[in-house]
Amino acid sequence: MRSDEIAPPHGERRRFPRQATVTEEGQPASSALKPLLFSTRDLAPIDQFAAWQAYVAPLMEVQRPDVSSQDTEFVANHASWNLGGMLVVQQNAPPHSYMRSQAKVRSDLIDHWHVSILRNGHMWTEVDGHVSEGEPGNVELRSLGHPFRGRSTQSRSLSLYLPRELFFDIPGSTEIKNNTALSGTYTKLLIEYLDSLEENLSRFAAKDLPHVVQTTRDMILTCVSSSAADSTVAEQHSNWALMERMRRFVQRNLMSPDLTTERLCRELGVSRTRLYQLLEPDGGIHHYIQRRRLLSAHAALSDITNRQQIGDIAFAVGFSSAAHFSRAFSKEFGYSPREARNLTVPPYLGHVVAPTSEIEDDHSFDKWLRMLGHSR
Repeated sequence: MRSDEIAPPHGERRRFPRQATVTEEGQPASSALKPLLFSTRDLAPIDQFAAWQAYVAPLMEVQRPDVSSQDTEFVANHASWNLGGMLVVQQNAPPHSYMRSQAKVRSDLIDHWHVSILRNGHMWTEVDGHVSEGEPGNVELRSLGHPFRGRSTQSRSLSLYLPRELFFDIPGSTEIKNNTALSGTYTKLLIEYLDSLEENLSRFAAKDLPHVVQTTRDMILTCVSSSAADSTVAEQHSNWALMERMRRFVQRNLMSPDLTTERLCRELGVSRTRLYQLLEPDGGIHHYIQRRRLLSAHAALSDITNRQQIGDIAFAVGFSSAAHFSRAFSKEFGYSPREARNLTVPPYLGHVVAPTSEIEDDHSFDKWLRMLGHSR
């Protein structure tokens, strides 16, 4: 075992990527998945933490503990597996604090559900004043569409990233509450299932992947439903399901010139009053639609591979006037569309380090996160 790896507790199986299995004939087994691997192990200690910051920057901002020196080694490992409709991430990292700020939430369209299991260590995550403690034996659910912050001890974890689209239009599904820790019999079964999934990541064939994603989704919903069985959430669930239907419809029709209150009411089968009540916390129907358009535009402007002119991006997300788009964008985010396009280096990075390897743009953790839930 290398010095940077965390020794598993006695009796626990090691679950980081292993060599592919072979068939009875001695030939390599066919596998649809290849992990995207990242490690700071081979960098100079002074560069290790900055490299880790840059790698996880699409997801969150991380900082060392206050007592840590900037030149103290920070050996972290990250392995990502892309199952098409779900990302599986194995990680071990030294103590650190983390934050997904309101600014980061507003500046990208990454709003997947994050499901995490700690193999060892502890984490404390705060959302809207409520702190959830992560420890081995619990499953935590958290929305990337909502700000959070927290801290972690030295830990090894398994994470799942699932697009919200996986949970659309599921009859009888229960509201998924943000920043919750699941426990109980069904959660133990879920953990056992994820243990097996992790053990077999390098063995799945392409035909297995849709079934694995669907089974994982169904088991998570079972745990959520079990945890909420004693709660009265009928009205909340009704609102949640309607919001998810509306969100999907709006996102698919951003370019439509008749994305109006009347059309939304027809498509969703609700009255104007019901729709206004639902979107009142978001500033009303017009503001909700405009914000979704602005978020989509911001994601395009932040994509360094997107060569479209700013005006073309504005029209592509449904704005009829470049001047109106610029004013609305600046009011929403506090900076202009041109400034958003030039924000390529996160301001919280201590210094920039060279990448450890050349990775094609279609095969990066950032790209996988952004493409999750979107058809190619």
